[in-house]
Amino acid sequence: MAPRALRPFAHRDYRILIAALVVSVFSHGMWAVAMVYQVKRLGGGPVQLSFVATATSIGLLGFVLVGGIAADRISCRRIIITVEATSLAVMAAVATLALTGVIELWHLVVAGFLVGAGAAFFFPAYSALLPRILPPGDLLAANGMEGTLRPVLQQAAGPAAAGMIVAALTPAYAIAGMALCHLVALSVLRTISHSTAYDVHLEPGEVRPSALADLREGISYTLRTPWLLWTLLFAVLSVLSFIGPIEVLLPFVVGGQLGGDAQAFGFMLAAFGIGSAAGSLFTASRPLPRRYLTWMVAVWALGTLPLAAVGIVTGLWQLALALFVVGATGGMGQVIWGTLLQRRVPRRMLGRISSLDFFVSLALMPVSMALAGPIGEVVPLWLVFVVAGVVSPVIGVIVWLAGRMAQDEIAHPLDAKSTTPLRPTP
Repeated sequence: MAPRALRPFAHRDYRILIAALVVSVFSHGMWAVAMVYQVKRLGGGPVQLSFVATATSIGLLGFVLVGGIAADRISCRRIIITVEATSLAVMAAVATLALTGVIELWHLVVAGFLVGAGAAFFFPAYSALLPRILPPGDLLAANGMEGTLRPVLQQAAGPAAAGMIVAALTPAYAIAGMALCHLVALSVLRTISHSTAYDVHLEPGEVRPSALADLREGISYTLRTPWLLWTLLFAVLSVLSFIGPIEVLLPFVVGGQLGGDAQAFGFMLAAFGIGSAAGSLFTASRPLPRRYLTWMVAVWALGTLPLAAVGIVTGLWQLALALFVVGATGGMGQVIWGTLLQRRVPRRMLGRISSLDFFVSLALMPVSMALAGPIGEVVPLWLVFVVAGVVSPVIGVIVWLAGRMAQDEIAHPLDAKSTTPLRPTP
């Protein structure tokens, strides 16, 4: 019998989907480096880089709710194929402009916006597609596999490959490599079964609700579903408390407190990413916990506690260990969370709920990063990280009690051994 984490690979359409995801995520990792050096090659600096990065964020947040509605109204197969075809066209155009020497900053801004918008459509469709090609018992492993591969490819392999290409040639060739990746992903995705189309079919004479009505339905479902509503509130407040310190203030801890350089900071980020991958793989290799809501809230809440020690650590290895734990527990909780959405949310609105989750989780991330810098100027760093470390545990207890998580998971057991489709639970 195959290890639990590998069981989804027994399904043909999953093998196709994960292969395309690997190539696509690798390409997105390359963009993070290729974009920076292409902007620098044009003579740009931090301000110009921020234009491209902001355009990407606007594309993502501006369209993620639309992407969720689309995933519930049309074929998810068609959506992900269209996204890859669009990404291929965009990167091929940018590479051609760069190779011919006529590229300008606004081209990169537009490309960044389209990259973000593409992700806004791709990932709700991907989340909604998984339960259509896998039995319920394999969803935890599939989400764990994604959680394992994503940080490795997007934060390590993709940027490393782009860095080597840029160093040996020019950023234009790295962008051309991204276009090639999207071509491969597109070719692979075209072989996925047509049976993965949209599930809900209208009866003759029946009128499909408007997109706005679909959005209202998704929001209404969220508001009246306690485990979903309180987990989203937890995610929003937790992200607000610790993302900014990690993204903005951690470099000052590495450099000012520990005497590290840019390479040391890179290792710290790598420790966080490796932790996330390890936590995801561990969760994928285990059955879904019987107390799945309690376990998810616990690892997310307690997992940030090591941040409380970041401001007082005396060695880089201590900081790396703390970030590894934060990443690992975050990965574990995320795998369980993604599986719960696919197991308990009605399939006909899974795209909308997935996109709503994505939206609220990211909405306060820019706010957190904007606040971290000014706060770090007037408050000692050790105190900032103490607060960042203890906020999530406090909120976690409140969420667990207010959402009646213990009672809910007992009333709605999810048998991890199930291999036949189940009716989603409220």
